[in-house]
Amino acid sequence: MESSAIVFEGLLLRPFEDSDAPVFAEAVRESVESVSRWMPWASHDYSAAQALEWFAACGAQRVAATALEFGIFCQNTGVFLGGAGLNEIRREPRFCNLGYWVRQSRQGQGIASRCVRALAAHGFANEGLQRIEIVVATGNAASEKAALKSGALREGIARNRLVINDQPVPAYMFSLVPE
Repeated sequence: MESSAIVFEGLLLRPFEDSDAPVFAEAVRESVESVSRWMPWASHDYSAAQALEWFAACGAQRVAATALEFGIFCQNTGVFLGGAGLNEIRREPRFCNLGYWVRQSRQGQGIASRCVRALAAHGFANEGLQRIEIVVATGNAASEKAALKSGALREGIARNRLVINDQPVPAYMFSLVPE
């Protein structure tokens, strides 16, 4: 599995390093208002220790070849912008899920849609994938907009596709395939 950084349209996507934990935790706390409804792990008391646990899980999934999670950074300044990744990678049918979140102070700048395009290109060229799915809870307008802006096709609504706060919710199913 390819583990190097991805540089794309002003963004640097790279595996998390332990030294990213404080800024990751700060970005999560900053973004609770816009992110926690869809990602309940985002809390006002999210800590660097929790970030380190996440980074360890990301590393284990990378070794197991089941996920490629990245921190999103500004290519020029190194400022932390959010997280994105290819996860739930299925090698036999050659598809995966793609997820993303952008810190609140940097939302609305096209970061998520650029991440989607970067990760899709990487997945198709380097991971042998033939389908990448983006699953967006209905009502998550920002994530839906990012998926559409990236060129993903909205295929429909899947009932009870996600579980958020222990409740099943419907979600839009988007897909990307190699051109």
